[in-house]
Amino acid sequence: MRSTLTSLLLFCLLFPLASFQALNDYQELVALFKEWRAFEQPPLRDGAPDYTAETFEKRQPRFEELRAQLMDLDTAGWPINQQVDWYIVWAEMNGYEFNHRVLKPWVRDPAYYKSLWTARSDVPAHEGPTHHMTTEIWMYEFPLSAEEKERLLSDLRVIPPLNEQAKQNLTGNARDLWVAGIRDIHTQSRDLQAILDQPGVADDSDLTQAIEAAVVSTDDLASWLEGEAESKTGPSGIGKDNYTWYLQNVHLVPLTWEDEVMILKRELARAWSSLKLEEHRNRDLPELVDANSPEAYDKLAEQSAQSLLNFLEQDHMVTVKEYFEPALYAHLGQYVPKETRNFFWITAHYDPRPLYSHFYHWFELARMDNEPHASEIRRGPLLYNIFDSRSEGVATGVEEMFMQAGLYDDSPRSREIVYILIAQRAARGLGSLYAHANEMTMEEAGGIHSNWTPRGWMKTEKDLLIFEQHLYLRQPGYGTSYITGKYLVESAMADYARVQEIKGEDFQVQSFFDQINSIGNIPISLGHWQLTGSKGHLKPILKAEKLSVD
Repeated sequence: MRSTLTSLLLFCLLFPLASFQALNDYQELVALFKEWRAFEQPPLRDGAPDYTAETFEKRQPRFEELRAQLMDLDTAGWPINQQVDWYIVWAEMNGYEFNHRVLKPWVRDPAYYKSLWTARSDVPAHEGPTHHMTTEIWMYEFPLSAEEKERLLSDLRVIPPLNEQAKQNLTGNARDLWVAGIRDIHTQSRDLQAILDQPGVADDSDLTQAIEAAVVSTDDLASWLEGEAESKTGPSGIGKDNYTWYLQNVHLVPLTWEDEVMILKRELARAWSSLKLEEHRNRDLPELVDANSPEAYDKLAEQSAQSLLNFLEQDHMVTVKEYFEPALYAHLGQYVPKETRNFFWITAHYDPRPLYSHFYHWFELARMDNEPHASEIRRGPLLYNIFDSRSEGVATGVEEMFMQAGLYDDSPRSREIVYILIAQRAARGLGSLYAHANEMTMEEAGGIHSNWTPRGWMKTEKDLLIFEQHLYLRQPGYGTSYITGKYLVESAMADYARVQEIKGEDFQVQSFFDQINSIGNIPISLGHWQLTGSKGHLKPILKAEKLSVD
């Protein structure tokens, strides 16, 4: 009996009542998260997701109930990692509310109705607003098994009713979004027809009929969009105030539209001036020579991939996992003739390592596949591209961080490429800011993007320019997230290093990146909080929303 009492007393001392209550409350958050994600999936209409105005209004009371439940949770006493999870759910609900109130992609953005995706995104989910029942053709292996055939047929049958619904829902007046979106729908038609070339498809009447129906429907939607285009005369940007609210409350970026303009102007000037200083320093060195054949590119790609992986491991930059190499090798690229190279493949034909550094993305996706996060809330992709400051910020940040740590000691001219990449991302993001402020059209924003990229490397292939500016107009904050996310990653590193110094501990680059990796693909501002124990950098958001700043 005495032993039992002693054990009970010890248990209570180790796990006080407050801890049990906090754990219980956190489990309520996890349960609420599951309810929220189930709600976020829209009901069906004729076999397709229902984005009609009447359905959104009918569902609004349930959304308000879920949000009230979230706000009623008392997170006092929760460990930081659990508080972070609360903010993730809060941000997602804000994203739903913002889409319903302002962005309205199902009303303003024809590209929202693109259903067929031929490749996996290099970030946790597709970039930009995407409807809920897409056909991910890259996930199928041809020839199809009987089960996979039925799954593909089910996917394809969503397309015709969704396209019909699009003609009902698309009542917006955003001209740039409308005109650029037609291009996406035409591309879908070609990609659907390309499925017929996959092994076993052309001889299967069920599949060919489903593909033909989807093609006819897609072509009809494109024709309808073209017919309506002349009447579209309105702006496509969401305005400065909406942009700032979205940044802070959905993507948890503690900046304003004006802050981002200042940061991107600063990075653009820094990148150009640094490039010119690098060119001066390297003036007596031979110019880089681009790979001029498939064999030359393959050799360069192999050498570059090994150089990067060896650097990461031998220079103790990050713990290199067994899945890093296959994740990188699947994306080494191939030779592209000079006259058809876009910006990124121009850089890669001189030295792929700057681009491969950005492919840190693929290490992160492999981690999600191989080492799912312990938190259910962080395990999968966050909604509404909320991961952008983390995914794009780290991938862009490491390009320069790896350079500064010595990756190009064997090729000083390659440093020039890194600064060209930074300039391009700053220029395109700056253009997207002016487009969202409705101070420029999408084409005019593309002019900044093109004219401020060094060496004319954005003038060689226009498809990339259109794709990027269109995406950033569709998804507020994404075009700037490469540079502002980089800024936030650097801020997190600086604060983490300062805390280590106060503790009398040495700063270890590998420890920093390993901890960032373990936190998951969440907004970098939340990762900063979890790394340092401080959320002072979040004050612009927390004060505005009257949330706890302590």
